[in-house]
Amino acid sequence: MSPSTATGSAELDASSQPPQLRISGDWTLAHYADLERRVETLAAPLPQGTRIDLAALAALDTAGASLLVRLLGPDRIAELAQADGLPPARRALLDTVGKALDAYRIPAKARRRRSAVVEVLARIGRAMDSVWRQQLQLLGFIGMTLEALARGILHPRRWRVTSLVAHVEQTGLDAVPIVALLTFMVGAVVAFLGSTVLADFGATIYTVDLIAFSFLREFGVLLTAILMAGRTASAFTAQIGSMKANEEIDAIRALGLDPLELLVLPRVLALLVSLPMLTFLAMICGLLGGAVVCALTLDISPTMFLTLFKADIGVRHFLVGLSKAPVFAFLIAVIGCLEGFKVSGSAQSVGEHTTSSVVQSIFVVILLDAVAALFFMEMDW
Repeated sequence: MSPSTATGSAELDASSQPPQLRISGDWTLAHYADLERRVETLAAPLPQGTRIDLAALAALDTAGASLLVRLLGPDRIAELAQADGLPPARRALLDTVGKALDAYRIPAKARRRRSAVVEVLARIGRAMDSVWRQQLQLLGFIGMTLEALARGILHPRRWRVTSLVAHVEQTGLDAVPIVALLTFMVGAVVAFLGSTVLADFGATIYTVDLIAFSFLREFGVLLTAILMAGRTASAFTAQIGSMKANEEIDAIRALGLDPLELLVLPRVLALLVSLPMLTFLAMICGLLGGAVVCALTLDISPTMFLTLFKADIGVRHFLVGLSKAPVFAFLIAVIGCLEGFKVSGSAQSVGEHTTSSVVQSIFVVILLDAVAALFFMEMDW
């Protein structure tokens, strides 16, 4: 076998002072198996101050260089790469392989797959943490909105009357048909169901009380708030989110204007004006739907309907239902605007936060309505 194809070797001469390690032959991929066994034989730490002799080293590739790094260590390889006795190409090869192996770390073993129960509990925990963070952000944004509102009340010149009127039209006037139609149909359904159940007890006349109580206290404001959550909160999020994606909000801040005062307050005030009026309309339409069913199926004339309504239903039921409207309006508007400010800049983000605003608004409305119902029941209102 010619010297150019001789298998590489590494011989340690411990008798010389200082000890000397002679590297010779070809350190290439073709001889990798033999070289690896030789390196494992010399795997013990080399004596301190051992000199490395590479004069007899023939061919060298990355495979051989990696074995030299394993044998000598990255620090000694770095020293050899700076030595003048080696050709530049070989110094560069040793330096590159030494740095690469020095930076290499054995990948961590894949964690054992957790059980389905643990995965479900972990997902529930992440969801609860996300909900908690959302509520903290909502509370902070409510505080900022109230602060901006308080500042604006003291400076009438800064009121955005034109923007307020435009949003009242969008959130209130444009929503009249859908609110009126929906509550009329629900009033008719409630009258049908009530008359069917009460007929078994011979008390169909109390269908009037059922319709009046349900729409004045609950259905009027609740249905309207849910419609506004789906219609208006999503519109607020999409509008502000599109402005955020187009960097228009950054431009507003660059002009020295307050986005809360310019974008949030007109929307909040508009819904505070619109939702109580729509709630009143929903109550009237729900009662009208029930009155139509009573007249057609129960032989309760409109005159009798109104007489029973005035005799049995007090004005406090109307006030209880209407008192919820401003609270629902404020929360729906604030949630819609907050989700708009959370948009990151892509169309997907706009869609995700629009969906989130609708879900959060409906959830908050139903939750608060349940709490309010319990409170009013305990207070005997």
